[in-house]
Amino acid sequence: MSTDEDVGYGKPPKATQFTKGRSGNPKGRPRNRHRAIPHDAVLGQMVTVRENGKERRVTAAEAFLLQLTQKGLAGDSAAARASLEALERARATRGDNTHDVLTIVISPINNGADVILEPLGLGRKKYPNDEKRVRWEINPWIVEAALERLGDRQLTEDEQREVWAAIRTPNKVSWPDWWVVQS
Repeated sequence: MSTDEDVGYGKPPKATQFTKGRSGNPKGRPRNRHRAIPHDAVLGQMVTVRENGKERRVTAAEAFLLQLTQKGLAGDSAAARASLEALERARATRGDNTHDVLTIVISPINNGADVILEPLGLGRKKYPNDEKRVRWEINPWIVEAALERLGDRQLTEDEQREVWAAIRTPNKVSWPDWWVVQS
């Protein structure tokens, strides 16, 4: 046997070897192999959203933006930034030639202080059905605990008035010696 005909590990037969100048993968990588995430298919799906006890059907994209906006309004700064960026991108891609008006209806959901104040007994809502007068009244025991945490720091008279006005029953609080405001 000559060296040209040696066959074995790492030495395939000449008949099956690739010829010089010809690719071993003539078709190349298949097209669309690394396809992008199907945003339109996912975000275009219809979902049911419940607002103020009423259900309505919206796209997943709209539901996502509503949730993000509500979190932003509740104090989540990252969510607020993300929702504003999304709205700005939508406005930029829409262009000036469209006359559609984008209307976003925000309805408050229980995801802020409301969620914990009442169940933990920290306070209660006064005038819950009157949007202009609704407010939280803090229970006396939580005010006492907060005043203890202040240590040597004393509140100004303006701060004392704010605290006094926010307490459910201010006469039941054991006020510190330095406390001035009584009404």
